[in-house]
Amino acid sequence: MSTSVRATEAFEAVSDASPALGSLSRGEPIQVFAAPPGTPARPQIGRAEGVRLWDTAGRCYLDASSGPVAYNLGYGNRRVLDAMQAQAEAAAFANVSHFESAANRNFAELLTEKAGPGFDRAFIVAGGSEGIEAALKLARQIAVSRGERRRWKVISRQPSYHGNTLGALSVSGDPNAHAMFGPMMADMPKVPAPTSLRLPSGHTRESWAEVCADALEQQILHQGPESVLAFLQEPVGGLATGALVPTDLYMRRVREICDRHGVLLIHDEVMSGGGRTGTFLAHHHWTDCKPDLIVMAKGVGAGFFPLGLVLAGREDVERVARGGGFMHGHTALASPLACAVGLAVLQETLERDLVSRAGVLGARLRAGMDRIAQRLPIVGEVRGKGMLMAIELVADSDEKRPFPIAAQAGAMLSKAAMELDLILYQRRTNGGRDGDWVMLSPPLVATDADIDEILDKTERALEAASDRLGGVS
Repeated sequence: MSTSVRATEAFEAVSDASPALGSLSRGEPIQVFAAPPGTPARPQIGRAEGVRLWDTAGRCYLDASSGPVAYNLGYGNRRVLDAMQAQAEAAAFANVSHFESAANRNFAELLTEKAGPGFDRAFIVAGGSEGIEAALKLARQIAVSRGERRRWKVISRQPSYHGNTLGALSVSGDPNAHAMFGPMMADMPKVPAPTSLRLPSGHTRESWAEVCADALEQQILHQGPESVLAFLQEPVGGLATGALVPTDLYMRRVREICDRHGVLLIHDEVMSGGGRTGTFLAHHHWTDCKPDLIVMAKGVGAGFFPLGLVLAGREDVERVARGGGFMHGHTALASPLACAVGLAVLQETLERDLVSRAGVLGARLRAGMDRIAQRLPIVGEVRGKGMLMAIELVADSDEKRPFPIAAQAGAMLSKAAMELDLILYQRRTNGGRDGDWVMLSPPLVATDADIDEILDKTERALEAASDRLGGVS
C-alpha cells in the first residue's frame, strides 16, 4: 500500500472518529489563541507526503521551507513511521532512572560517530529550547567540575535566537522578547553578529567580521575572563539572522579567543545540524572552529517526533558524573519513542546520502536564486549553505534599505507564495527594524524538478510582492 493511500485512509479514519475535525469553521479559535487580530485563516491540513501537503479541500502545496526548517525527510517517510509504530507498540516510554533503552543507545552511538571525535556523549531531550537549557547547565557544571565556580556568564550575539524558554531567551539577542520578559530573565552580555548586509560605514564584510571577533574578546575582558562561562553562536544562522554564514577568519578567531580565555564554545545547530548545510554538522565546513558543546534538534527528529539533544565530550561528562551527576532532566528525557524516531531519521539520512544531496540541491537552488536576484531589485541578498538558505527583501537595491516595519514585506511575499501553492517561512530581524526575509530550505528529499518548481514559483511570488509593495520605501 502506498504512503499516499495510507495517509488518506488515516485521515479519513480520524475524521470519522471525530466528526468535528472535518467541519471546523475557518478561523475558529481552538488552541492557537495568541494570534494577533486580523491574522488570516489558514487551510485545514488533510494529509502530507514527500515535499507536498494537501488541505481538506484537496488543494496541494509545495513546501519550500520544510515547515519551520525541520522536516528534513519531508512528510510520510515509511521507514520512520514503521520505526515509530514498532517502538510505540514495544515500549513508548520507560523512565531512564529505571531502564536503559536499546533505541537510546543505538541512536546515540550512530549520532556520536557521525558528529566526529570529541563528541562521545549525547543527552537526549524533546526539542531545541530544552537542548539549549541543557547545554547551559552542562557548561556550568563542567566549569564547576574544573574548579572554576566563578564562571557563569554566557555571551551571545545580537541579533540571535536560541529558543523560547526563559533561559534560552536570556542568551538570545532579541530586543522584543527582552522588552516583554526581561524582568524575568538574567541579563546576559551580547556582542554584534558578523552580518553581511547593511554594514557600518567604511566596512567590508571581512573587516566587519574582524570587528565582531574583536568585540567578543573585549566583552570577555570587560566582564572579567574568570566570570565568563561560554560563548554561544550558530555556525550558520537561523531564525534571527536568516542563514548567515560567517567568514572563515571570524570562525577561527572565535575559537582562538575562547581558548585564550578558557571560555567554552557552544554551537547552536538546532537548525543547521543533521545534514542540512551539506555537512552533517555545519561546523564541519570549518577545520578550525570545533565547539565544546553542540545543540541539535529540528532535523534530527525531522518533524516526526519532538527531539533535541546535546553533544559533549567524554572527559567533561565523566568529570561531571564523578562530581555527583548532571543536575538536569525532563520527564521525556531519552524517550525510547523519540530515540527510535531519531535513529530511523539518521539511518535514512545516511543510507540515502542526503547530506551530500543537500549540497548538490543547495547549489542548484542557489544558482537559480542568484539569477532571480540579478533580475529583481527586491532581492537584496541570497545567503546560506546547502539547503539552509534565505532571501532578504529590500526597498532599495543600491542602499539595501529594508522596507518599513508596517509594510510587512516578508508577510506580503509569503502570502503571494501561498496564492501560488508555495510555502515559504517568513521571518524578521529585530521585529523588522533590521529587515524582512524568508527561509528557502526545502526537504532534503526534494528532486531537481521540485527545486525548479520552487524557483519558478518563488520568482513569481517575488514579482507579485514587489508590485504590491509598490512605492513603499
